[in-house]
Amino acid sequence: MFVVSLTYKVELSEVDKHINEHITYLEKYYGQGNFIASGRKVPRTGGVILAHAESREKLNAILQEDPFYKADVASYEVTEFVPSKVGQDFELLAKLI
Repeated sequence: MFVVSLTYKVELSEVDKHINEHITYLEKYYGQGNFIASGRKVPRTGGVILAHAESREKLNAILQEDPFYKADVASYEVTEFVPSKVGQDFELLAKLI
């Protein structure tokens, strides 16, 4: 499992030009089971994606499809982790290991 932290590199007005395509991209990978949760940082300096992929290389390929990546409006920091404990009602996360 991976935590992907996006940080915007440009003004929000430039980011917002790509937001609809970014949402379509997110929906694609939710549909394929790669994205588990996502959302904006507060304050709005970027976003976070909780992701599941077979490997870091596979995740990198997925991230390179992001319109934010293609437009070079965000940088990406990826942290891999193995959940060892999950809260009640989140047992699905443990099954992704």
